[in-house]
Amino acid sequence: MKTTSIAAAAAAAALALLAATGAHADGHYVPGVEGIQAASVPPPGMYYLGYLVNYNIDDFRAPGSSTNLPGHNSGTVTALANRFVWITGHKLLGADYGVEAIVPLVRTSLTINAAGISDSRSGVGDIYLGPLVLGWHGPQWDAVAAAGMWFDTASTSHPASAGKGFKSTMLTGGLTYYFDGAKTLSGSALMRYEFNGRNSAGVRPGDQLTLEWGLGKSFGAVSAGLVGYSQWQTTNDDGAGASTNKAARHAVGAELVYPVPGAGVFLKGAVYKEFSATAGTGPQPKGSLVRFTLVKAF
Repeated sequence: MKTTSIAAAAAAAALALLAATGAHADGHYVPGVEGIQAASVPPPGMYYLGYLVNYNIDDFRAPGSSTNLPGHNSGTVTALANRFVWITGHKLLGADYGVEAIVPLVRTSLTINAAGISDSRSGVGDIYLGPLVLGWHGPQWDAVAAAGMWFDTASTSHPASAGKGFKSTMLTGGLTYYFDGAKTLSGSALMRYEFNGRNSAGVRPGDQLTLEWGLGKSFGAVSAGLVGYSQWQTTNDDGAGASTNKAARHAVGAELVYPVPGAGVFLKGAVYKEFSATAGTGPQPKGSLVRFTLVKAF
C-alpha cells in the first residue's frame, strides 16, 4: 500500500508539472498520418490533404518506465490536420521544388485520475510552415527531403489545450522503392526529426525522431498493405523537473487506398495499434489510432 501511494504521488507530481509548464512528453508531429508510399511526392500542382485522426489512449506510462500509472487513466485526441502543398514547376538539386503548410484542428479529452485531471478542450493547434519540399523520381523509386518549422501559436493554458508551448524545427527525409517495373509492390520509409525549443517556463523537451513505414500492394486501382510507426526521444529534456529518461513508442497496422476516378481524389484509411511505449520525464500515452485521409489535386 505504501509503495502504491508513493507511485501515485510521484505520478501526480510529474503530471502537475507538465500541466503547469506546458511541457508535453512528445513533439509536434503525430505519427501514423503517412503509410504506403509515404516518401512519394506528387507531380507539380496544388494539393489539399486532410488527415482525420482519432487517437484513443488506453493508459499512460508512468514517468521513466513502461508500466502504467496507477488508477484509471485514459484520453481521446481527435484532429483534422489540414495540409496545403504546392509543388511548383521549378527544379532544385534535380528535384521538384515545393512548399507546404499544416493547420490542425484538435479536440482533446483527458481523464488522469492519478493526477486529478479531467479536462476537454477544442481549438486550432500549432501551425507548421515548410518553405522547402524536394521530390525526386526514378524508374523504380521516389525520394523526398523537406524542412520547416512548427510555431507555438496555440493555447497551452489547460492540460488538454491544443498547443505544445514551444517551437520545433522539423527535417524530413524518405525513400519509396518499387520492387517491380509495373510499380505494383512498394516499400517506403519516411523519417522526421524535430529539434524542439524552450517553452515560456524554460523547459526544453528532448528532440524526437519519427519513422513511418509501409509495405504496399496494388490490386488494380486499389492498394493495401502493412504500415507502422516508431518514435524515439533522442536527447534529454532540459529544465526544471527534467530527467535523463527518454520516451519511445511503436505501432503496427494496415492501410487501404482507394482512388475516385475523374475527381482527382484519393481516399485512404488506416488503423494502428501501439504495442510498446516507454515514458520519459513525463507520462507517455499508449493506445490505438484510426486515420482517414482525403487527397485532392487541383
